[in-house]
Amino acid sequence: MKKVVAAALILGLVLFLIPMGFRHEKTQQDPEAPAALPDSGKAVTILVDGELQEMDLNEYLWGVVAAEMPASFELEALKAQAVAARTYSLHKAGQAANHPEADLCTDHTCCQAWISREAAQANWGDNAQTYIDKITRAVAETNGEVALYEGALITAVFHSSSADTTQDAVAVWGGNVPYLKSVPSPEGEEVPNYHSEVTYTAQETKDRILAAKPEALLEGAPANWFTNAVYSEGGSVLTIDLGGVTVSGHQARTIFDLRSASFTVETTPDSVTFQVTGYGHGVGMSQYGANAMAADGKTYTEILQHYYTGVTVESYE
Repeated sequence: MKKVVAAALILGLVLFLIPMGFRHEKTQQDPEAPAALPDSGKAVTILVDGELQEMDLNEYLWGVVAAEMPASFELEALKAQAVAARTYSLHKAGQAANHPEADLCTDHTCCQAWISREAAQANWGDNAQTYIDKITRAVAETNGEVALYEGALITAVFHSSSADTTQDAVAVWGGNVPYLKSVPSPEGEEVPNYHSEVTYTAQETKDRILAAKPEALLEGAPANWFTNAVYSEGGSVLTIDLGGVTVSGHQARTIFDLRSASFTVETTPDSVTFQVTGYGHGVGMSQYGANAMAADGKTYTEILQHYYTGVTVESYE
């Protein structure tokens, strides 16, 4: 009788412990659990505030995604940003002539923006842990993945927001790039400062034009200075004449310090006003467009293949 009771007790204990083991296993596989940042297997040297820092590529990418895209964005948009940033980093590493001692830097005008975990956490306040985990997942769940065109790393440029369509690289920088073509982009009024306005006096306008194009003839009223504007289907300026000198929309954007090349010009005898839509050069992936696509159920691969024509997303050694 004692043996029967003992066996029953052992069997009961086993049956009690088995579900606990299953519950533990389920918790470990919980997709909502915080992700760990994996080792990429590649160390990079980064120029940070004038000092060289060596770090794992994924740690660098974490800081790029945190600096370049709002952490409140959809996870699939953040994943698309992580792949674009990884692709851009590997393609760019060591090519910048102004910092030959470093693979990359944290100047967005040269390489990509970057922020430390400590600074990001301070910026995010009460949302810090949520955003830290979210960006960690974006980098971890795309570990090693890049965008390739015909087997080669692309120049995965990106920008904040577009006006209806992105821009063809040839219209902005003058060179034809097969994967940087104009495509529709779905963002709109949800973008902060999607529409902006810049006004200069007539004299300020004249000074800016002559500083960039001394040969321009600026006679009469400001209305005479802006002629022959050619627009893309999406509403961005392809070319425009300033005092008889033809410039690209990208050049005009720089001359007048505009948020994008999607602008119209309004003049009075004493002033010039630019009505601008979107932000950035307009080439490659639109970040707000990526977020809109992600909110509509698109995956990061679908987002990347939309904005970079003809690419594949693959693991890369």
